[in-house]
Amino acid sequence: MDLFDDAGMEPEGIPSDAKAPLAVRMRPRGVDDVLGQDHLLTPGSPLRRLIDAHSGDSGPSSVILWGPPGTGKTTLSYLIARTGSRKFVELSAVSAGVKDLRAVISEARRHLTTSGAETVLFIDEVHRFSKTQQDALLPAVENRWVILVAATTENPSFSIVTPLLSRSIMLTLHGLGPEHVGQLLERAVADERGLAGKYSLLPESKDMIVRLAGSDARRSLTVLEAAAATTAARQDTAITVEDVSEAIDVAAMSYDRDGDAHYDVISAFIKSIRGSNVDAAMHYLARMLEAGEDPRFVARRLMISAAEDVGMADPSALQTATAAAQSVALVGMPEARIILAEAVVHLATAPKSNAAYNAINAAIADVKAGKIGTIPNHLRDGSVWASRQTGAGEGYRYAHDYPGHIVTQQYLPDELAGTRYYEPTENGYEAQITPRLAKYRSIVDGEQ
Repeated sequence: MDLFDDAGMEPEGIPSDAKAPLAVRMRPRGVDDVLGQDHLLTPGSPLRRLIDAHSGDSGPSSVILWGPPGTGKTTLSYLIARTGSRKFVELSAVSAGVKDLRAVISEARRHLTTSGAETVLFIDEVHRFSKTQQDALLPAVENRWVILVAATTENPSFSIVTPLLSRSIMLTLHGLGPEHVGQLLERAVADERGLAGKYSLLPESKDMIVRLAGSDARRSLTVLEAAAATTAARQDTAITVEDVSEAIDVAAMSYDRDGDAHYDVISAFIKSIRGSNVDAAMHYLARMLEAGEDPRFVARRLMISAAEDVGMADPSALQTATAAAQSVALVGMPEARIILAEAVVHLATAPKSNAAYNAINAAIADVKAGKIGTIPNHLRDGSVWASRQTGAGEGYRYAHDYPGHIVTQQYLPDELAGTRYYEPTENGYEAQITPRLAKYRSIVDGEQ
């Protein structure tokens, strides 16, 4: 747990100790120093209002920052805390428990009552909090006892409980582009807080660091600092490509479960399964597991792939993926590797169809576009007396009373009559659905 007014800390939350890591010393002190997140910091935006707090409008009381590591989530929380006399408290979801949360919230309430000063509670990796821990935050957010800034690298829709999501503004941070990382490196070389102009970064060395760092600002500065130390050790001032190579173990950076390569490897993994290349899929699975990736994360992605890419071409694929996820949670590593491998083989070698995926996307697109319409009266609930007075349920045909348990009847609203969302393929089990669905549709539509 850290406070701005701790010893050795400046009001911006940047350590005054020159021995602090370069990535910490170079943390932006103002909005203008933040790179790559202009879409979140335009005047009048929720985040900008929270940072500026003009005219008594301090913006939302809870913000969830979602994005890859090294994109500025912690920095933005510091900038929010700089406004007025706000206090800053930082918790890590990896180590903090409900007891820690309640202690912070209790102190924040006391401080708010006695001095009127708000407390910014920054929770890193909030997706690692259990449902109980996340629920413990609700009263504090609801009553604005704290300004919650929660950071996550995982999709909040899957990792954050709905009550907390509904009380928060969710903001997506973009990975930094090469130009942003390059600008950051140049700033760190020249700035007094950084290398203070004592070293020069050769163009090819800068390009190499940009490639190694991906979109992660923190990683780029860590590499730069290590390279500068290597340069100093050979009593020189020009940071060369050799210095960068010697300073960092490139193999160790080929997959960082908290870094940008995390997204590249999982993307290659899923695309290999989608492309029915079981060998490539097994390679990327091994790469993730050897790097210490959470096997439960891999299992969750397999469930999504089973539904999205295999679909009804092999309905048993989702059963396999779900069973794998349950088994992995019970067994753990290293044996979980065998379970995941079995699921990967099933999914990669299964026939593929994204017809169900396309169907729900098309249906949602229509709903968002306002193509909703009125539910046909015969399909409405007629079990309540008041509803029956409007004719709800009258004329409904009970399918089981008819041959083949299917009957001619309108199901979609008038505005959408005849719309087709699901179009099965000829792959795997779905090939059996195609003729059956065509027959059903013709009977329901009254064509037979």
